[in-house]
Amino acid sequence: MSLFRVLGLGGLLLGFAAHSVFAAELVMLEQQGCSWCKRWNEEIGVAYDKTDEGQRAPLRRVDIDEPWPEDLKAVRLERMTPTFILVEKGREVARLRGYPGAHFFFPLLTEMLAKLPQSTN
Repeated sequence: MSLFRVLGLGGLLLGFAAHSVFAAELVMLEQQGCSWCKRWNEEIGVAYDKTDEGQRAPLRRVDIDEPWPEDLKAVRLERMTPTFILVEKGREVARLRGYPGAHFFFPLLTEMLAKLPQSTN
């Protein structure tokens, strides 16, 4: 394999890593036995990753009974589940506590996403 191809592959991998570190994500705080988490999963979660919102801010699930992820140390832990935290570059952009139902979730999420810089995918 040529050095050019190796460097090209390395650059591609670096670009992918940088994108995943700097891209927005929707962190869903959940816990076992949470009936509202179950309802969100049934009504929204089954298709979230296929929506425009899901493409812009992929879902990341965090169980609040597990250790808090190191890369979210700048984000305040919440005990209410579900809680949805829009995160970019490891920093909280917006937070939605609870699940307001299928009719209200996406409009509220749209308001949250509007707080992201325009260049965020």
